Amino acid sequence: MEMTKTQTRAGGNVVAIVTMFFLFGMISFVTNLAAPLGTIWGHTYDWAGMMGNFMNFFAYLIMGIPAGNMLVKIGYKKTALIAMAVGAIGIALQYISSLVGAETDLFSVSGQPVMLNFIIYLLGAFVCGFCVCMLNTVVNPMLNLLGGGGVKGNQLLQAGGSINSLAGTLTPFFVGMLIGTVTDRSTIGDVSPLLFIAFGVFVLAFLIISFVTIPEPHMQKKGTKEVKYSHSPWNFRHTVLGVIGIFFYVGIEVGIPGVLIFYISSFTDIPNATAVGGGVAAVYWLLMLVGRVSSSAISGKVSSRTQLMVASTLAIVLILLAIFVSADVRVSMPSYTAGVGFGMAEVPVSALFLVLCGLCTSVMWGGIFNLAVEGLGKYTAQASGIFMMMVVGGGVMPLIQNAIANNVSYLSSYWLVIAMLAYLLFYAVSGSKNVNTDIPVDDEEEIKVPDAI
Repeated sequence: MEMTKTQTRAGGNVVAIVTMFFLFGMISFVTNLAAPLGTIWGHTYDWAGMMGNFMNFFAYLIMGIPAGNMLVKIGYKKTALIAMAVGAIGIALQYISSLVGAETDLFSVSGQPVMLNFIIYLLGAFVCGFCVCMLNTVVNPMLNLLGGGGVKGNQLLQAGGSINSLAGTLTPFFVGMLIGTVTDRSTIGDVSPLLFIAFGVFVLAFLIISFVTIPEPHMQKKGTKEVKYSHSPWNFRHTVLGVIGIFFYVGIEVGIPGVLIFYISSFTDIPNATAVGGGVAAVYWLLMLVGRVSSSAISGKVSSRTQLMVASTLAIVLILLAIFVSADVRVSMPSYTAGVGFGMAEVPVSALFLVLCGLCTSVMWGGIFNLAVEGLGKYTAQASGIFMMMVVGGGVMPLIQNAIANNVSYLSSYWLVIAMLAYLLFYAVSGSKNVNTDIPVDDEEEIKVPDAI
């Protein structure tokens, strides 16, 4: 009988892990829809191409902590189900923007009227951001928990990250097949099949998760006992420093390839420089996939601290090389140009060094998260919400980096990235140590709930 119970528990864990991997893929799927849809609006409003992405990131700032609180009060499963429903609503709103509001102007930007349909689209992107934030809040602590924390927890996080990167790599190809060539006549209505597919994926995910049993270790249970939270994640030094680390990490991840595109685009001697820059930057994301797959294979033997230490140090070295090696030194790199297809392009060797950073950044999220929640116990769910709020760093720090690039030089802006990487190195070496082990994190703080009168 005991063996049967053990086998049942193990089987349940496998199902839960597969479910979390599926949700990790959903996160990337939803996030990567914003950019191709933004290309359509960019033909109408030249300032609007990245507004959908911005709304996606901005939602994290608002929803991060509430999502963490949801985990505590209603659990992982119900939070995931709500996220699916919210995502479906967000997709529906984006589709509605193709049906209504094209003739209704609300206000003007630089003398150009902004129509109601665009505002509806932005609202839909914002709602989808809520969905992605909630999913991230569920997936990260759940995988860490299912892996038992430590190196095994990090191993599952990296494996899930690999699924996330794979979905991120494949989504643009699927989008391209459905959208085709975007022109100034393209509308959201032209990509309605894509939106229908996204809506269907959310519905399917909702049904699958409804029938899956997911462990709920930190949910407040009904009955005679209630968990007393005498402290918070903010009382743990390594968690607070990890929150800062997550903010910087997302800024690093987004900033390296983002400024790289502009850097390559600035070379007049490179044919189709902008397209080449985008193609080269795509290699960075591919290497993130490679890095996450590799990390998931070794994380059972190599600690999160060691991985973060090595990755931060190597990234600093690579960026220093990118800054100081002459732009006259060229190297052939894979790229993609419309009308030509895939091929090799001659670019400054600095681009190669920056792209290789993808191998380093690939392991950082899982490593930082794993170290920051180590020893938190019942405070893990709350901490996860705080981490999700800090994803807004992917919107803030690249803006600062871009300002430096515009006022000094593109490569000089990477000194900001080096500074953030130096912080992550500090965190790996010293900041991640739990010095607050005296704070109770287990069930000994449970208290009796008074009987209702």
